[in-house]
Amino acid sequence: MEAKAKTAPSFEDALNKLEGIVESMESGDVPLAALLTKFEEGTALLKVCEMRLKDAELKIELLKKQKDGSAAFEPLTVGRDA
Repeated sequence: MEAKAKTAPSFEDALNKLEGIVESMESGDVPLAALLTKFEEGTALLKVCEMRLKDAELKIELLKKQKDGSAAFEPLTVGRDA
């Protein structure tokens, strides 16, 4: 389970979890302590979503910048502390 904790969820999984957190927070039925915990979890998930979107944007830019006009994909070598 420790390896799973170090692996960031996919964009879709993180977004679904984030939407669930927002819905539960908006319901008004969550105690303050739980709200703070959910807020912290939501903030972490938001960072994951932003990271995934930025990585996708960088990959698209690599494809667009091919000198000969071909659509050759180059692996992205951006280090992340996910």
